[in-house]
Amino acid sequence: MEPGTRKLLDRAFSGLGVASIALMAASLVVLLAPIVVRGARAYIFRGTIEHRRVLADKFGHGDKAAVAAERAEAVAARQLMYDLIAEFEKSLEGSFLKKRKYGRPLHDLKERLRTLLGPFPDDPEPVLIREQYGQTRWDRAQVKLHDVLFTETYDYSDPTKMGVKVFVPRTKDFEGDAAAEAFAARLFPCVEQHLAEMLRPRWTFYWQFLTDESKDAHIFGGVWPEVLGTLYLTVGAVLFAVPMGVVAAIYLVEYSSEGTIVSVLRTFISTLAGVPSIVFGLFGYAFFIDTLRVSGSKSVLAGSLTLALLILPMVIRAAEEAIRAVPQTYKEAALSLGASRWRTVLTVILPAALPGILTGVVISMGRAAGETAPIIFTAAVSVGRPLSLLQTFTQPTPALPWNIYNLCTEHEAVDEIRHVQFGMVLTLVVLVLLLSISAIWLRARISKKLRG
Repeated sequence: MEPGTRKLLDRAFSGLGVASIALMAASLVVLLAPIVVRGARAYIFRGTIEHRRVLADKFGHGDKAAVAAERAEAVAARQLMYDLIAEFEKSLEGSFLKKRKYGRPLHDLKERLRTLLGPFPDDPEPVLIREQYGQTRWDRAQVKLHDVLFTETYDYSDPTKMGVKVFVPRTKDFEGDAAAEAFAARLFPCVEQHLAEMLRPRWTFYWQFLTDESKDAHIFGGVWPEVLGTLYLTVGAVLFAVPMGVVAAIYLVEYSSEGTIVSVLRTFISTLAGVPSIVFGLFGYAFFIDTLRVSGSKSVLAGSLTLALLILPMVIRAAEEAIRAVPQTYKEAALSLGASRWRTVLTVILPAALPGILTGVVISMGRAAGETAPIIFTAAVSVGRPLSLLQTFTQPTPALPWNIYNLCTEHEAVDEIRHVQFGMVLTLVVLVLLLSISAIWLRARISKKLRG
């Protein structure tokens, strides 16, 4: 090959490599940017007085006396609204026709206001926590304010088209009577113009999102049970998979001879690596829970064993390649000094192969932490408390992957908790990143010690 042609090809391949790396980095930025931006809103947002009340009442955070004083100021700002509604309700009592015409619109309006600001002063104590407080986040308060000011309907005036969603000012519900129109003319501007005084928003760094338990199906609180459950499942899977995987790799590389049995074993390993994760979940439930009965029902132990089977082929392959990469001279030198084969493997080959083995552990750890299907049937529940170590042998646990899926698809208030969904995703990404960094740091230290 001509030197000029070789040089041109080298540059072409170098450029292609750089372009591939740049494309991968750009794809990663496009993927992670929305997660980081929207997930950060679970931690940093404009919290209202209702948020501070929840933290003080349900979690014991903050100065309760200061929150109570601020709450009193917020209630004072709402008093005009309460007075206007009470005055209008009283005017309806003397007329059956007016009560029939405006009773339902007034009831709907009060329900919207309760969702926005919380219960009225004369309301009985609601049972659900979500009904005991108004909007805890200023961005959601803006959405609920729109529901107060407008009613949603559909325009079917054009028979050739589907109905078009339109928003009609709620003041139209109170037309036709001078007193009702005067009430609407005073109430709606009062709520719109003084909402900030009624809810008193301010920027909040809610770091306890990581350490608080959830309340009322993740309407309030944080994700600590899910974080702890994910750690339990990931570490448990690694503890089960790594010893089995390394022992299997040692056998395949150092002790087995090529033949039918070894060929079948390698085929099984390759097949396991391609099995869909949902199959592992069904197998884990049938084998570990129904057959072996490692626990009475779902448990962290059963989930960890199932995840261990899922990542086992990856660990075996990584360990095999790492052991094969150890120079043959290491083995020959140990054997020539009289060491047995097992002692050679244990004291020479494994330490030299450990950085490569840890690389496989890092990759498998990330996969185990993010898997959803295997733990649906074996370990995960939608709501639960943080478990102690002993409880992991018998109890199920919430976990970030399962709860992300559950909150995004099955939660009754899915639009209300978007910040929780993205906050969980961001937390999971950061958790996997920290686990990987820890393993990489450990691998680097071991490699440095091996180099002397």
